[in-house]
Amino acid sequence: MFDLNKILRNNIKNLIPYSSARNEFKGREGIFLNANENPFGSPLSENYNRYPDPLQLNLKEKISKIKNIHVENIFIGNGSDEAIDILFRAFCNPGKDNVIICPPTYGMYEVSANINDIEVRKVNLLYNFQLDVNSIISAIDDKTKLIFICSPNNPTGNSLNGKDVEYLLKTFDGIIVVDEAYINFSKEKSFANDLRDYPNLVVLQTFSKAWGMAGLRVGMAFASGVIVDVFNKIKPPYNVNSVSQKLALEALNNINVVDEWVKQIVAERERMSVELAKLPFVIKVYSSDANFILLKTIDANEIYNYLLANKIIIRNRSNITMCEGCLRITIGTKEENKIIIDKLKQYKNEESFIYRPRRDLALGAAG
Repeated sequence: MFDLNKILRNNIKNLIPYSSARNEFKGREGIFLNANENPFGSPLSENYNRYPDPLQLNLKEKISKIKNIHVENIFIGNGSDEAIDILFRAFCNPGKDNVIICPPTYGMYEVSANINDIEVRKVNLLYNFQLDVNSIISAIDDKTKLIFICSPNNPTGNSLNGKDVEYLLKTFDGIIVVDEAYINFSKEKSFANDLRDYPNLVVLQTFSKAWGMAGLRVGMAFASGVIVDVFNKIKPPYNVNSVSQKLALEALNNINVVDEWVKQIVAERERMSVELAKLPFVIKVYSSDANFILLKTIDANEIYNYLLANKIIIRNRSNITMCEGCLRITIGTKEENKIIIDKLKQYKNEESFIYRPRRDLALGAAG
């Protein structure tokens, strides 16, 4: 049975969080002389001389209404990566504990684990890019604190079997982290709707993908109230700036626009999958529930460099476990997608292209 106190680090249990001026007084009116701010405003078109709301309550209240999730179950972070890092700092003792990841998957899980000196146990996905549940269970010991599951998965694009995730949630005494960065492009239901059933569940989502706000760095974590309390205890007092909060709040008033973008991206994803499968050097186009397509080719490095020479930048994933020979293509606009398809149809037929393999261009970081 899941018991938060059993996996929470002792120093975090005893941590007295920083108390900011905004925490101590939450009112919005008055003469504010408590936070050492500049009283004259700022030399910008809008004033940003006041510190932002440390708990982003207005933004959380809007998200709460849209997603039907209680405010106390919502954490807002400086991108999802902040939530990932906090999970390690809250629940994993450096040099002692371990976490499980399922390659091929998002690279920041391993990077963040390494930064925090946490052992990473890798249980590869099955040949069909689904979870190897039995091997995951076998890899768990009393020092395993977190299991990271990315669904839809990056870089493969497929959704993972929800029944497998539910089984792990019921079986594992630690925390299951379900990263749903690409959930808007999938027909599968979000696990954020299941928080009441699973106290050991943390769901990550983001404004970076479907919402088109990668530059603002706003991520969300949904979890039980006690886990969110832990997150808020550890995070910096003003982790999400005023501009990001304001613009994210404005974006939430334009759901219809985002829904239309998602429809267009999904339609283009299906059309692109068909067109890419026709190319003679493409071995396989993998099914995707995300805003990108993974395809296996006869020579990923050469094709990558060919496109790069034509100022088309995609991601070479051929150095990733189980993705040998694979390229990942983000779905662009209809015009951008036409350009890349037309250019790929010309591959091997352009006298102007001379293949010079460059390892620094052909191989990218895992992520």
